[in-house]
Amino acid sequence: MNEPLDEIGEESPPQPPPPPAPSRTPVIIVAITILVIVAVSLWYLVQPQPLLVQGEADGTRIDIAARVDGRVAERPVDRGQNVTAGQVLVTIDNPELLTRLKEAEAAKAVAEADLKRILVGTRVEVVDSRRAALAAAEANARLAEQTWNRTKQLTTRDFASVQKLDEATATLDVARRSQQQAKLALDEAIAGYTAEEKGVARAAVVKADAAITTLKADVAELVVKAPRAAQVYYTSAEVGEYVSPGVPLLSLVDLSDVWLRFDLREDLVKGLKVGDRFNVRVPALGDKPITVAISSIASRGEYAGWRATRATGDFDLRTFVVRAYPVDKVPELRPGMSAYADWKKP
Repeated sequence: MNEPLDEIGEESPPQPPPPPAPSRTPVIIVAITILVIVAVSLWYLVQPQPLLVQGEADGTRIDIAARVDGRVAERPVDRGQNVTAGQVLVTIDNPELLTRLKEAEAAKAVAEADLKRILVGTRVEVVDSRRAALAAAEANARLAEQTWNRTKQLTTRDFASVQKLDEATATLDVARRSQQQAKLALDEAIAGYTAEEKGVARAAVVKADAAITTLKADVAELVVKAPRAAQVYYTSAEVGEYVSPGVPLLSLVDLSDVWLRFDLREDLVKGLKVGDRFNVRVPALGDKPITVAISSIASRGEYAGWRATRATGDFDLRTFVVRAYPVDKVPELRPGMSAYADWKKP
């Protein structure tokens, strides 16, 4: 008869041990990592982020224009060319102006000759001629007086009519007046020209000389020269083109006076003052950092349209021009290059 295995004393197979409890360390590490990331993100979010503002390099520009009109005869310089002070930039052709200068010089010669004639005085021949005229007038007056005396005696004796006496009287009056006129003409010749006449002659010379000076100044403007050492930035006049007074012929830029210009809203210039320094990057120079110092802060009188009152309920913001010069000279910096700066929001 078969008996159960338990009853005959055989042992039952061993039971496996219970599984160990799972570790919570990785969960804690992941949670801590997430908390750190969130905390760092929140910290960065609450920090004021810098605003990237763009500026432009600029320099002293000189618009060159002439005070006279004419046609461009020569323009020996081109855009981008360096010029020295006094170098010829443009030559203008104006024949009419040169002709007016010659006319003025001739008018001055006439005025000077007339002044010399007046300063010399009356010629001796003129004085002698007027003295002779006076003598003739005196002789005529004596003859007229004698004729009047005879006619009066004849009229008293009724040998001559009253009409004859009237004619003799009129002839005597004319003769005496002619004598007086000849005497005054002789006195005038002897005395010479008056001080007023000499002053008028001198003024005519001064006037003619002033006209020549003015025309010479205009003629000098036919050759336009560079006022200082600079670089030709822009040319607008071509050879053969007619130009008018005051119209720019070309523009120069002084590379020794180059600055950076930033147009900023007024809420971005809060706290700025002349002398403050900040760093900029110029892409044309390989994003080379350049330290600049603010030299001026001026209002442009313009408004930022994207901050209109009706759109935001806020007031309009004016635009300010911030000019900054490099602290150290940057020879490679040229007008027109872009510049960037990290601007912290107020």
